Amino acid sequence: MQSPTSHANAIAQAVTSKFNSLPPKRKPSTRDNGAAEWIPLSGIVAEENDLFTCLSLATGMKCLPAARLPSSAGTLLHDWHAEILAIRTFNRLILDECLRLIQGEDPATNLLVFASSTLEDDKTPPFRIRPGVKLHMYCSEAPCGDASMELVMAAQPDASPWEEPSSPSPLPGRSHFSRLGIVRRKPSRADAPASSSKSCSDKLALKQCTSLLSSLTSLFVQRSDAYIRTLVLPASQYVPGACERAFSSTGRMAPVAAAAAGDDASCWSEGYVFRPFIIETTTEKFTFSREVRTSVCPSIVPCNLAVAWSAGSVEESIVNGVLHGRKPLDPRGASHMSRRKMWEAAAAVADALHRRDDEQTKIYKYLNEPTYRHVKDGSLLTARRAVKGQVRQTALTGWVADQMDSDFGRDVTA
Repeated sequence: MQSPTSHANAIAQAVTSKFNSLPPKRKPSTRDNGAAEWIPLSGIVAEENDLFTCLSLATGMKCLPAARLPSSAGTLLHDWHAEILAIRTFNRLILDECLRLIQGEDPATNLLVFASSTLEDDKTPPFRIRPGVKLHMYCSEAPCGDASMELVMAAQPDASPWEEPSSPSPLPGRSHFSRLGIVRRKPSRADAPASSSKSCSDKLALKQCTSLLSSLTSLFVQRSDAYIRTLVLPASQYVPGACERAFSSTGRMAPVAAAAAGDDASCWSEGYVFRPFIIETTTEKFTFSREVRTSVCPSIVPCNLAVAWSAGSVEESIVNGVLHGRKPLDPRGASHMSRRKMWEAAAAVADALHRRDDEQTKIYKYLNEPTYRHVKDGSLLTARRAVKGQVRQTALTGWVADQMDSDFGRDVTA
């Protein structure tokens, strides 16, 4: 077992202390029957000159059933597991910071600077992560999927997997424990509607190739310094063999490492690289983790409320993929991190950039396509799609891309 480090503890403390400062309405509670709620927590942390700052954090453990995707129209979050929501919230912070810098406002963080080569090279995104800043990620639970299969197996009362339906899915959630190193759907109850969202292990493995930046954010920010340097897990949630299998160049990502360094590296352009993160363990305790709640409460239950926060940008509660208290398909209930709101934010950045420099028309025109699908399938994301395609073909085989919530426009009536 890897020994916890002071570096990992500092990363974890940056996230847990920020969460502890949020108001009570953002936190799990104890129900009327005495059951204590628990929730996973994840966060993105910036390290600069030995100072650790939480940039974004999220709690959550649910995702949208696949059957609801076609009617979402970009309003519903697909996946609000803590890890994925923390990354989406980080990307929202990036877009908001880009806009502040363009408009000459004081940024909420010192994360971004203008890229000096922008005017000479129209392929270079206009911003970059400030030199000297390192990005880390903390998770209070092992990511669902391949990195936590041994933990799931150990927690089974009879050490046997859940029963598969008569037509087995190629992407099992908690089923078939003997099949390790594979792409899995998000786990759920056996009687719950199926989700098409891939596990957090799979999504984090892919982030080692595409960086923390999402498709839209990558149009504005250079990728080279936006990769996760360190993934921090509680010591009790770290299984070395599982994490090596899920994430490392000696595990299932070996074909990617070989391709990126060899003759198949032609698709690795525009700053994309395979950069595996280091995994460190922490002794820092999260008050609302399953482990801590179990140790002090006779009965625990999962919390239905998810929370997202970023520095100077977002603080919201989410239930069933929308803002708490809003109806599912009400556009006013869209999270700041929904596809629709992220597209709107990216378009606002492109518009401001165009107004600041009328030669900056490429991204502006690109983000004014009629539908979200046109944007995701467009020419400015060709390099990103090539990288993701190679990774899914060689390492994360069985990954079926989500295409069921892409045919909406920015106009809410579209």
